[in-house]
Amino acid sequence: MKFAVVRSFASACALVLVGAPAAVSAQGAGTPVAPAVRVSMDESVRLALERNRSLRAQRLNVDLAKADEITAGLKPNPSFSSTVENFPLFAPGQLTWDFLKNQIAYTESLSYLFERGGKRANRQLVAADTTMVTAHTVADTERQVVFDTRQAFINVLLAKSSSDLATEDLTNYSSFVDISRDRLNAGDISEADFYKIALQKLQFEQDLSAATIALIQAKALLRQLIGFDTVVPDFDVNGDLGYTAPSISLDDARRDALANRPDLLAAQTGVKLAQDTQALELSNRARDLSGSGEYERGGTNAVGFGVSIDLPFHDRNQGNIAHSQVAVRQASETEAATRIAVLTDVESAYAALQANEKIIKLFESGYLDQARQSLDIATYVYQTGSGALLDLLDAQRTYRSTQLAYRQALAAYMTAVQQLNFAIGRQVIP
Repeated sequence: MKFAVVRSFASACALVLVGAPAAVSAQGAGTPVAPAVRVSMDESVRLALERNRSLRAQRLNVDLAKADEITAGLKPNPSFSSTVENFPLFAPGQLTWDFLKNQIAYTESLSYLFERGGKRANRQLVAADTTMVTAHTVADTERQVVFDTRQAFINVLLAKSSSDLATEDLTNYSSFVDISRDRLNAGDISEADFYKIALQKLQFEQDLSAATIALIQAKALLRQLIGFDTVVPDFDVNGDLGYTAPSISLDDARRDALANRPDLLAAQTGVKLAQDTQALELSNRARDLSGSGEYERGGTNAVGFGVSIDLPFHDRNQGNIAHSQVAVRQASETEAATRIAVLTDVESAYAALQANEKIIKLFESGYLDQARQSLDIATYVYQTGSGALLDLLDAQRTYRSTQLAYRQALAAYMTAVQQLNFAIGRQVIP
């Protein structure tokens, strides 16, 4: 049994950074696709990235940030005003053509705000940084969705394998009950022993019922992640629980995580955002200059010019500058904390992977064969009339619990693999 190969998460991050969210959304909102009957792990991840409604809503934050970039780069609009003075409102009899021509003053003026201190360039930098932080944050959300989808898929594989085991156990035990009934009719066993055997079947039936419910619930969770309408209600999955030895060292995992984790990249970009915001607040200290020109026509024709500027006696943007300086220190601390968290996540996930690998090797080193051989021996001895019924029932319970624990160990190992990929930020172990 082998893992299904899952698409690298790096491609999902690249989609966000190059502006593919709109394309993905368009694909998800395009021509309806027939629901799938069977899905693999990589298909489930693809569907989750394309169809998950919450994720598609998150991707739109990048478009919103890009729209803010447009606003940040806009220049001030010029201002035009027109004034009519000396209009004889309370003496309408004076309103003659000569009065309109010679006595009323007409003033047309045009003004423009000249931004100083590089405000516009700094606003554009802050807006671009915000877009990058948003893109990395969305990529981190994608990372979480991908992990949740893989984990849900593994849970379906475990539930399906447990259901198959419960079905097999119930079938085998039903055959054993039928054989015991024949032995009862032949007088080989007592009626009391047969009732003990028959009553034990109830446990197998309960195990199958519980496994069936667990499978339904696991499929429901996976269906929620990949899109309710993307698969048929009774869909199935392709793949099996399996184990393959990992091929990555702890040092390589640490290095890849520091280079690829979207939350760390967002924190690093957040430092630049804070620094550029501080530069913007410093540039806001510069007073903007308003220039105007006007033309007046009335008794005389005249042209005028004006200039206005704030005198920074009180407000020199001190509060916002101080705030931005603290924000820079805060962003640096956040980046350092995130870096430590990334390394901690990697080490914890790597340790869990090694621990689960050891457990699987213990099962495969002989415990599985021993449980099977113990059951075969107990069954043979009992059928020949030399063994006790309690020994046979105990061997059956041991075999069933060993097989179930092995399947759970395989699922835990596969989850640990995906947990390490999640901690690194991209698919490094298939």
